[in-house]
Amino acid sequence: MSSFQVGVVGAGRVGAVLAAALRDAGHEITAAAGDSDASLARIDALLPGVANLKPSAVARSCDVLLLTVPDDMLGNVVRVLADSGALREGQYVVHTSGRHGLAVLEPAAAIGARVIAMHPAMTFTGTDVDLDRLGGCVFGLTAGVAERAMAEELVAALGGRPMWVPEEMRTLYHAGLAHGANHLVTLVSEAMEILAAAGATDPAGTLRPLLTAALDNALNHGDAALTGPIVRGDVNTVRAHLDDVLANAPHTLPSYVAMARATLDRAVGDGRLLPLRAARISELLDAAVAETGRVAGADVRTAHRFRIG
Repeated sequence: MSSFQVGVVGAGRVGAVLAAALRDAGHEITAAAGDSDASLARIDALLPGVANLKPSAVARSCDVLLLTVPDDMLGNVVRVLADSGALREGQYVVHTSGRHGLAVLEPAAAIGARVIAMHPAMTFTGTDVDLDRLGGCVFGLTAGVAERAMAEELVAALGGRPMWVPEEMRTLYHAGLAHGANHLVTLVSEAMEILAAAGATDPAGTLRPLLTAALDNALNHGDAALTGPIVRGDVNTVRAHLDDVLANAPHTLPSYVAMARATLDRAVGDGRLLPLRAARISELLDAAVAETGRVAGADVRTAHRFRIG
């Protein structure tokens, strides 16, 4: 494997870790750009001795430029670097956004830079804990034919596995990851709040064995892993759930209902739930939504009457 001079613009949780992993693989990290106290601390911890420079200086210092800035900033960063003359023909410009493909790098490509989209499908802490987690991590790659070998070489250096994503599918690819990971955090947090309302002193410990098994089963078996009252058609149990959630943790009811509807559709679709029972559960969910709206309306009227909020 060739050795490259790598610069990183955006020493956030992702950028600092990827740069550290590439240095461990034998590549030189020429410079990093980070403004916040957290970024400076990550450079000190993960990239000791690496200079913290302005983005344009970082870009001029390297053969491979990693752009690890937030999605909404990426286009502007590329444009500014291109317009300032910091990018050059033949240089590799690689971003780590899940949503974006190559189009956002067009200002760099117009100069003759070789552009790659390389997104690690992993949640980062921004610490050295992430370095071991990179092993086996899937990287969503988009690149031209001439850049494919380099993209795969970078992923190999990071200990990851390549997954090629067509340009027009980048946003959908990212939506799948966000739906699975980000929404899972919201779901688990709400489940812990419901358990706390029920008196659990250790909601996380209560859920951990259940969630670990459920996640493994879902990843291995898909819909066949579904269990619980909706799949069994336990109408009265679902009714009781809705009543108690509304009474004790009403802010979690909308997501409970939304996930219940999705579970209901999947259970009917694979034939495990009879349409008649599904219809009865669906009626309960409709009634719960209506009751939530009624309660919310009453709260708004009460707040207005007493000039609260």
